[in-house]
Amino acid sequence: MAKKKTILKRQRQETKKRAYNKKIKDAMKKTVKTVKKSVISQNPETKEQLKKAQKMIDKAAEKGVIHKNTAARKKSGLTRFVNKYSK
Repeated sequence: MAKKKTILKRQRQETKKRAYNKKIKDAMKKTVKTVKKSVISQNPETKEQLKKAQKMIDKAAEKGVIHKNTAARKKSGLTRFVNKYSK
């Protein structure tokens, strides 16, 4: 176990940051899954859910949880999925 104050502080900060990032990522993944399920079940409110998911992805990229290119790739793939399978 580390004994220096700075190392202990850094460990505390990393623990908080990891928990925060996990919360944001889990919420993002949950909304993406919701969109995919609504597309498969032909739910009429798919477009609103897609907008919400895109907003969550953008927020995660803005906060630095995921990279901006990863966010763009996820949004693009999700939009293609919705357009391909929703009728």
